[in-house]
Amino acid sequence: MKRSGVADLPLHGGRVPAWLADRMTQLGTAIGESILLHYGHSAFLSRLSDPYWFQALGSVMGMDWHSSGITTSVIGALKRGLNPRASELGLYVCGGRGRHSRNTPDELRAIAECRGLDGDALIRTSRLTAKIDNNCIADGFQIYLHSFIVAADGEWSIVQQGLNDRSGLARRYHWHSANVRDFVADPHTGIAGAHQGTIMNLVDAHAAPAQEALLTIANAHPDNTLREVRHLVMPGHHDVRAEDVELKRLGAVLAVAYERDLKSFADLLLVQNLGPRTLQTLAMVAEVVHGTPVRFSDPARFSFALGGKDGHPFPVPLQSYDESIGVLRSSLDKAKLDGGAKMEGFRRLDRFVKVVEHQLERAADFDAVLQHERTISPALNGRTVFGDKRSERKSRPRQMSLWE
Repeated sequence: MKRSGVADLPLHGGRVPAWLADRMTQLGTAIGESILLHYGHSAFLSRLSDPYWFQALGSVMGMDWHSSGITTSVIGALKRGLNPRASELGLYVCGGRGRHSRNTPDELRAIAECRGLDGDALIRTSRLTAKIDNNCIADGFQIYLHSFIVAADGEWSIVQQGLNDRSGLARRYHWHSANVRDFVADPHTGIAGAHQGTIMNLVDAHAAPAQEALLTIANAHPDNTLREVRHLVMPGHHDVRAEDVELKRLGAVLAVAYERDLKSFADLLLVQNLGPRTLQTLAMVAEVVHGTPVRFSDPARFSFALGGKDGHPFPVPLQSYDESIGVLRSSLDKAKLDGGAKMEGFRRLDRFVKVVEHQLERAADFDAVLQHERTISPALNGRTVFGDKRSERKSRPRQMSLWE
């Protein structure tokens, strides 16, 4: 068993309002369905096990770009959107936060009976991974969220999150079943974080003597050094800052959306009347669907797709959100009829942005971009959780495909 990574995130209170939760469900479902269509179950599970990609997914869906709440909201959105179509898509999202995590065994048992899987083995995996992260890794984090995503063929990914009251951080753990070895013999790629002194790791590859001793002597402790791994530590500040973003990559997306000298070339890929703000969002959605792991080293950049519910980096533009959902949903529906040809536009859009990035001579002006987004926010029905009670526009934009 190989764990793909760990992420540390500042604890944030509050809730996801209904107007955002519903949109996150629609967009998250469409993104998941797109990945399944292009790459299959294993690739989607692999992405879920990447802490950087997972953070980028939460950001592109309009959640706070670096908070612990991304985990709960993303898993909840995927569960609400994908599970009703699980028999069609062959993917199931189990568990969740608090009491929902305790339902995981029953959910897995029902799926196993439906799909002919080994339910006892899945339940054992669920419990064992939680025990390992909670008890065997003495890093001060107590698990309070456990989600188990399983495909019809039995391949799975686990995302779970622990709380550390003293540090004010939540730590997210990602697992993937692709490389099965042994739960108690170096199942992790490693754990890294803020220095806490020597950390006990009872499932390190060199801990076998300690494991054997613990069977008879409960107070035997191994002394092991954790190896370096990819590790995402989100900063304590809530606002999005220039140093949090790969500005040239952001500049490429903005150039595709706004630069007049690039507009004619973009029109070869996209319909003429698709607004630049929605195109900016769709370019980042396309990257979440098609981007390689190296593209997600700065998850904060994806918050420029649809902002954040607390106004960082700017209010959620509901008009752009609804237009983006409409475009993606329409393309997915048509892809069922043409074998996926309509969805190729998103792949081309992702490739086009990368070409622009390589040719771009300047990086994005962070302050100017931020000011521009906040200036146009009212025109796009920008909304946050803070006292904005304006009713949503009753008329939804025309839902059109990129390839009409």
